[in-house]
Amino acid sequence: MAGLASHVDPDELVKTLHDHPTHKAGHRSSRAVSHTTPYSSRYASATELSKFRIPHDGAPADVVHQLLKDELDLDGRPSLNLASFVGTYMEHEAEQLMIENLSKNLSDADEYPAMMDMHARCVSIIADLWGAQKGEKAIGSATTGSSEAIHLGGLAMKRRWQEKRQAAGKDTSKPNIIMGANAQVALEKFARYFEVEARILPVSEKSSYRLDPELVKENLDENTIGIFVILGSTYTGHYEPVEEISNILDEYEKKTGNSIDIHVDAASGGFIAPFTHAKAGQKWNFELPRVKSINTSGHKFGLVYAGVGWIIWRDQSLLPKHLVFELHYLGGTEESYTLNFSRPGAQIIAQYYNLIHLGFNGYRGIMENALANARLLSRALETTGWYRCVSDIHRKRGDFKYEKGKAQYEEGDTSADYNAGLPVVAFTLTDDFHKKYPHVKQESVSNLLRAKQYIIPNYPLPPNEDKTEILRVVVRESLSLDMIDRLITDICHVTETIVNSDTADLASWQPQTASIEKQHSSQGVLKQHKHKAKRPMDQGVHRSVC
Repeated sequence: MAGLASHVDPDELVKTLHDHPTHKAGHRSSRAVSHTTPYSSRYASATELSKFRIPHDGAPADVVHQLLKDELDLDGRPSLNLASFVGTYMEHEAEQLMIENLSKNLSDADEYPAMMDMHARCVSIIADLWGAQKGEKAIGSATTGSSEAIHLGGLAMKRRWQEKRQAAGKDTSKPNIIMGANAQVALEKFARYFEVEARILPVSEKSSYRLDPELVKENLDENTIGIFVILGSTYTGHYEPVEEISNILDEYEKKTGNSIDIHVDAASGGFIAPFTHAKAGQKWNFELPRVKSINTSGHKFGLVYAGVGWIIWRDQSLLPKHLVFELHYLGGTEESYTLNFSRPGAQIIAQYYNLIHLGFNGYRGIMENALANARLLSRALETTGWYRCVSDIHRKRGDFKYEKGKAQYEEGDTSADYNAGLPVVAFTLTDDFHKKYPHVKQESVSNLLRAKQYIIPNYPLPPNEDKTEILRVVVRESLSLDMIDRLITDICHVTETIVNSDTADLASWQPQTASIEKQHSSQGVLKQHKHKAKRPMDQGVHRSVC
C-alpha cells in the first residue's frame, strides 16, 4: 500500500545538508559523460543523481541502472519477507509470459481480444471453485487487488439496499456495515470513502480474535447494508464463521423481514479453502444463498506477482445496472464496473497460466504443503516452552486452546484433521517466559531476526486485545521445509541471545533510521515514534501487516 507523500523542496533540503561531506568536497567534474564502467563515471563520486527535481540533462542508462540497483540492494529480500501475504515467487515460464505482455493494457479490450478471453476464463474458473450455482449466472472482474474488489462489493451492497429502501419509500440516509476489529484497512476505507457507518465490533480470545457472531446479532438493524466476513484474518489466520453468521441473518429476516447480505473478503482464503482438505471448516461460498459476492487476491495465494485481485457476484442481477458503464473505446463496446481504467494485463495472463498449469491438484499440493510447514513451525515454537501460538491450525480439529505442557497433536494425515485456517503462525512469548526474563521485550525478537534478513513483524492484536503482542509468519509457497528448519534454528538462537543479554545490550540494537525522503515527505511516523501518531491505536485504522 503506497503511503501519502509530501512534495520535497530541494532548495530547502540542500540548505539543511550544506555540511554533508559530498558538498564539503567542493569539486565538480567536467560535463563529459564518457566512461568505461558505471563506477568510472562522474556519478560514482563527484556528481549525485538528482533526487527531488528532474535533472536538466539525463545520465547514461548503464550508470542509472547500476546506481539504482545498488540503492535497491538496501531493501529486504522478498523471499524472506515473512510479513507479507503477497507472493514473491513465480516459475520462469510464467515470468516470461508476463515480460512478453507487459505492454498490454487490460482496458483495451478491443485491441487485445485473446487476453480478454483469458480474463473471462479466469472469472469462470474462480466462480466454479467458489460454488457457482446452477440457474444463476455468476459475473465478475479482475481488479488491481482485494482493496478495489472490496470497494466494488461493498458499493454494490449499498446500492441494492438503497434501491430496496427507495422502492418501499423508506429513508436511505443512514446505511451501516458490520465488520470485526480485525478487519484489514480496505474494509474500513470502503465505509469512510462511500459514506457508510462502520460498525466495528471488538474481537476477543473467546471469539478467536475474529468477528463474534453474538455481537453481530446485537448490532443488526434495518439500515445494515451487509456484513463483511473475512475468510482468513490477517492478524492470526483464523477463518470467520460465514455459515454461522448466515444462519443468524436467516433468523433475523424471519423475525423482522429485513434481508441482509454477506460479502466474503477471501483475500487470502479464496485460493486456499477450495483446494485444501480442511476447506473452511464450514460452508463459506455461494453454496450459502446469503453470500452475494466474494473477493480474493490473485497476488496472494493465487500465486501471481502483485497487481491482480478478483471479485465475483453469484448472479448478474446482484450488480445494480446503474453502476455498470458501457464504454465505447478504441472501436469496441464493453461493460465495466471497476475503480481503475488502465491497468496491467500481464497479471491476468499469469493467473490463467497458474490455473491451467497447476490444475486443482497442483494448487492442492502447494496449499497442503504450506499448511504442513506452518504446523511444523507452530509445534516447534510451542515445544521450546518460550512461545505459545495464538493461531491454531496445528491443533486437532475442534481444539482451539493452548495448554501448557500439552502434547502436540501430530497424528493428522491432511489439513482436514486440523483446524481450518490460513498457513499463518501467530505466536507470543509465554507468561512463564515474561516472569523469568522480565527485561526482554518481544519486539527485540523481531529486531534481531531482521539482522538475519527475516522480516517478521511484532504488533499488537486488535483493540480490546491489544495488550497482547504477537509475532507473525506467513508461510508462503516458497518457505520450504529446509527454510522452516533454518527459521526455527534462527528463532531459537535469537531468543537465547536475548535471554543472555541485559537491557542495555538490547536497547543498543534498533531498527534502521529514517531516510531523508521519509523524514521530509512521509505523513507517517516510524514504529519507535508511534506514541506521536495523530490518534491512539484504539481509534485508528489497522493495516495489520498484509
